[in-house]
Amino acid sequence: MTTQTVPPDGEVLGECAPVRDGAAFLAFLKKAVKPHAGKDVHVVLDNLSTHTTPEVMAWLADNPHVRFHFTPKGSSWINQIETWFGIITRQSIRRGTFTSVKVLITQIRDYITHWNTTAKPFTWTTTADEILAKVRLVQTNIKKLVDNNAK
Repeated sequence: MTTQTVPPDGEVLGECAPVRDGAAFLAFLKKAVKPHAGKDVHVVLDNLSTHTTPEVMAWLADNPHVRFHFTPKGSSWINQIETWFGIITRQSIRRGTFTSVKVLITQIRDYITHWNTTAKPFTWTTTADEILAKVRLVQTNIKKLVDNNAK
């Protein structure tokens, strides 16, 4: 499992773990939040079940300065880390040959270190109205396809 965060300055904090469960996520969460003690921390997450285990929810209740925000199902593109995952995949992983998991993890860690030397936050270049117009267009086109297939 690989978990990353993109703070407002664009720096990436990443962790590779052998399992993808609530305990691993909670350990990462504690590590990610620790440098921001006393500040409000907003965490944007997808709907993976490991983000809402009883242990995670209990920790969240004990840490009211940390707030979770879940992206709508099927909308992980809203989450900036998903954009970053696409970048690391294209620039570092996709065409790589890795002789072991250890070598892959080293590649990921090296990429994060390199990224952080010039990290900048992502900036939205499209307005919400433009995005919603595209969504409506896609919905209309899908409806047309479905209607045509029903004939």
